[in-house]
Amino acid sequence: MTLQIHSPAFSDGGEIPPKYTCEGDDVAPPLGWEGVPGNARSLVLIVDDPDAPDPAAPRMTWVHWLLYNLPADSPGLPEGVTAANLPAGVQADNDISLATALARAMVARLGHGQ
Repeated sequence: MTLQIHSPAFSDGGEIPPKYTCEGDDVAPPLGWEGVPGNARSLVLIVDDPDAPDPAAPRMTWVHWLLYNLPADSPGLPEGVTAANLPAGVQADNDISLATALARAMVARLGHGQ
């Protein structure tokens, strides 16, 4: 089985609801995954934006959120998870040097957030 990640808050390829962007509450969406290889010791979650700041004029890849050392047997992350309430693992600095999911979808107004 292939590793798959999903969110009950939006469909695959769908627009991320404003609640999970800087246009709303900017909270982390709930995430779940399955298909983790049996020999995995930990997981990494990288939320990046390959065509920032604007899909029509991409200039860089932007890392919005970086988590590592997540337990391989974890089923996912709850809505609103932060560095302070992360069940296990480590939240690292993103591209604005914050250990937060802040600005996860800061360019949603430009057509991002999918």
